[in-house]
Amino acid sequence: MNLYSRRVFVNRMGIALSMVAMAFGLAALMWILWTLFYNGFSALSWDFFTQDTPAPGTEGGGLRNAIVGSLMIIGVTTLVSTPIGILAGIYLAEFGATSKFAATTRFVTDIMLSAPSIVIGLFVYALMVATLGGFSGWAGSVALSLIAIPVVVRTTENMLLLVPSALREAAFAVGAPRWQVSLKITLRAVKAGVVTGILLAIARVTGETAPLLFTALNNQFFSADMSQPMGNLPVVIFQFAMSPYDNWVSLAWGGALLIALLVLSINIGARILFRSKDKL
Repeated sequence: MNLYSRRVFVNRMGIALSMVAMAFGLAALMWILWTLFYNGFSALSWDFFTQDTPAPGTEGGGLRNAIVGSLMIIGVTTLVSTPIGILAGIYLAEFGATSKFAATTRFVTDIMLSAPSIVIGLFVYALMVATLGGFSGWAGSVALSLIAIPVVVRTTENMLLLVPSALREAAFAVGAPRWQVSLKITLRAVKAGVVTGILLAIARVTGETAPLLFTALNNQFFSADMSQPMGNLPVVIFQFAMSPYDNWVSLAWGGALLIALLVLSINIGARILFRSKDKL
């Protein structure tokens, strides 16, 4: 076999193995999604969204308190992580090219990106729950914010680094100060990518269970008080899925489907934003 034939053979083998691996991955994914949709859709009803979690051994019930609690916790997380992450990303990309403090910040951010979520949950538990004397929705938001901020920081920095230097130089040439160049020109040029990073950060924290077990815990009753334990979908799914009650297991499947649909819609929205930016 000559060199050309060997290269063609290796190329075809590589493509074939890649296709087989992709087929296995897609088959596993479709099996998981089919099981989730098959079991989850049967639990969705009007009561699912309008009633609170039922007591043990009772029929009916829903996940209203968990849905509202998750929305409140994730909403506060978004409000906290978005400005901090964007401003930190701007500093790293625009002002900290040669700064030792920026290098340290990048190193810490990379560690936070790979840190297990349960470690972050234990940290916030020791910092807030054990110190302040109780579980709360605020503590849950702080834990999720520590997970979301590094995602927003790295996404913002990477997007800003893609902006051509000529755009900055043109703004400097007309007398614009550096802070205006950063906020009104370079950040605006990559706003689609930054928004995508925020959406991906939200998708990242939506299904996190371990941090909320140590911070927000759970609440069987409806509560909008962030200073008290709050019901949330990940913890409710974790508890109900292992219960001996059929209606609890059914509600767990419905909650899992709800989170999957939310994450799926966020990822689709992020890809649409990227595609729109590419067309421009």
